[in-house]
Amino acid sequence: MKQTYELIAPCHFGLEAVLKKEILDLGYEISQVEDGRVTFIGDEEAICRANVFLRTAERILLKAGSFRAETFEELFEGTKAIAWEEFIPEDGKFWVAKASSIKSKLFSPSDIQSIMKKAMVERLKNRYHVTWFAENGASFPLRVFLYKDVVTVGIDTSGDSLHKRGYRTLTSKAPITETLAAALIMLTPWNRDRILVDPFCGSGTFPIEAAMMAANMAPGMNRSFLAEDWKNVIGRKYWYEAMDEANELVDDKVQVDIQGYDIDGDIVKAARANAQSAGVDHMIHFQQRPVSALSHPKKYGFLISNPPYGERIEEKANLPGLYKEIGERFAALDSWSMYLITSYGDAEKQIGRKADKNRKIYNGMLKTYFYQFMGPKPPRRSQESRES
Repeated sequence: MKQTYELIAPCHFGLEAVLKKEILDLGYEISQVEDGRVTFIGDEEAICRANVFLRTAERILLKAGSFRAETFEELFEGTKAIAWEEFIPEDGKFWVAKASSIKSKLFSPSDIQSIMKKAMVERLKNRYHVTWFAENGASFPLRVFLYKDVVTVGIDTSGDSLHKRGYRTLTSKAPITETLAAALIMLTPWNRDRILVDPFCGSGTFPIEAAMMAANMAPGMNRSFLAEDWKNVIGRKYWYEAMDEANELVDDKVQVDIQGYDIDGDIVKAARANAQSAGVDHMIHFQQRPVSALSHPKKYGFLISNPPYGERIEEKANLPGLYKEIGERFAALDSWSMYLITSYGDAEKQIGRKADKNRKIYNGMLKTYFYQFMGPKPPRRSQESRES
């Protein structure tokens, strides 16, 4: 019988609903939704499938336990009470990789990390009847959240963050992460039958993520995960089965109209190289082109982009003119929709139109807004004729 766990999937603040839908679509039960993370119920197979298929999660944590701690003694005892021997073998390498604390009496990450490590050593020494651990086996890094004095402990199954799909070797000055790009696309009504243009494509993340969605390519197909070495917890067959499932779903012969433009020719070359690495270069048309040259003859397309924010002082002066140009080129497109993520406060004013929707999203520590300018839906008949 398979072991059932609580699994924690952290995500960007403001995008919990997108991740929740993804998890439900994979067939798993949600147990809790909090700021920046979604907890769900799953077995060994779920750990593998979540790592391979989820586009918007930052990583998958196996929840080892949760307890209340207002003092370091309570933290030590609570950590020691967790059955670590069920997860960590005698040769396992274990440490608290990250600790965060919000509205809690214990707030020093370094102290939390060292005390929890000591408690784990104490527990495992008693269980394995040893006085010293070589720690030369598989890795079991912990991520710990303290919120209002409740300690939640997760073991990281992913290793490198899930935004590292493995295709992006070259990046632009201000790249958007793959997980955030995927989530923003999923917040729009775009599908593979509709045109998608990113006029500030940078290293190509929006077009590549869209192409991978269109081809039904799982984001974790071309990378490895830390828990692949956890042979005592997850049988290798579950990883093989998840990868087999992912490979069977791919349809990279699908016809799409996805385009990426950037004013920097070297960046466009990098975007092409990244798309080739992802296996979707045949699905995307990249071109060196300024936003002033943006045009498209067809109707009902989508602009989805991460334009410059003006984070550098020398760039701020250019922003009013740039966003005015974005507004003018968008207005010239016939019945299109536009979705922009930016921290520029005067975006709507310079574009010359108030967004239909505006969503606050944290891009790292930077507060940004996802402006949604919605065009009309295409009539069903014209969509059918486009598909034929």
